[in-house]
Amino acid sequence: MKHFLDINTTSKAELRGIIDTAMAMKTARAGRPKGAPDDDQPLKDHMVALIFEKPSTRTRVSFDVGVRQMGGQTMVLSGADMQLGHGETIADTARVLSRYVDLIMIRTFEEQTLLDMAEYATVPVINGLTNRSHPCQIMADVMTFEEHNGPIQGKKVVWSGDGNNVFASFAHAAQQFDFDLTFTGPPTLDPEPALQGFYTIERDPNVAVQGADLVVTDTWVSMHDPQSARERRHNQLRGYQVNEALMAKAKQDALFMHCLPAHREDEATSAVMDGPHSVIFDEAENRLHAQKAIMRHCLGR
Repeated sequence: MKHFLDINTTSKAELRGIIDTAMAMKTARAGRPKGAPDDDQPLKDHMVALIFEKPSTRTRVSFDVGVRQMGGQTMVLSGADMQLGHGETIADTARVLSRYVDLIMIRTFEEQTLLDMAEYATVPVINGLTNRSHPCQIMADVMTFEEHNGPIQGKKVVWSGDGNNVFASFAHAAQQFDFDLTFTGPPTLDPEPALQGFYTIERDPNVAVQGADLVVTDTWVSMHDPQSARERRHNQLRGYQVNEALMAKAKQDALFMHCLPAHREDEATSAVMDGPHSVIFDEAENRLHAQKAIMRHCLGR
């Protein structure tokens, strides 16, 4: 049994194996109807609990579809359904769920909730997102880059905007996949101090993107931010919008990514999101394939 809690807690060899498996599974599905099951059914007779304390579109749909394609069944649970960590401890919830299901994916707020779930569960636990990291997303991003532009090792990746949880997983990936990562954003939104040494800082986005193989951004505001915080973030981040002028300073074959949902004309313009550099919808699709490979990894399949 293996958990998938973060990119930096998974070995380089295991991460590479997951990417290679995801690529192979995607190739094997080419030409099939979207709802058709895979030939290989590693989750046959398996039940997977999908726990959502935070709302979700891509994570919920991609995990649900992925489990079904591999022959398993899902039980989707919200934080309200479970009163997770309120009426019962996380430890007790983990012990109980482990008696019913074969695998747990959790999308939650506090990292400690994830860690407690993994400590006390006797089945594999997958990090679907916490306030600190989003490893499933970055595995899909690495897969997407390599699908289009070959090995990511040694490439230059530039993150423009807020040093948030998605950036944190990019920083972990920079170490594990050996690529160069540059952060460009205001000092008030720098990544957490624990990530120092995993990336370089260039405050001027026009300088940062020069020679970039990949430019990445994310939403400027969280779904839970009050209006006052949203206005402050817009004021701080307006100069870091990814637009056509900025992308023109990257390499000619540079890719643009955004994990979605996006606020068009804020963190990125529609011209970029729908333009020739953008691979955002391949990136979204690859959540499905990457997560299927992660589930196989966790179950030793």
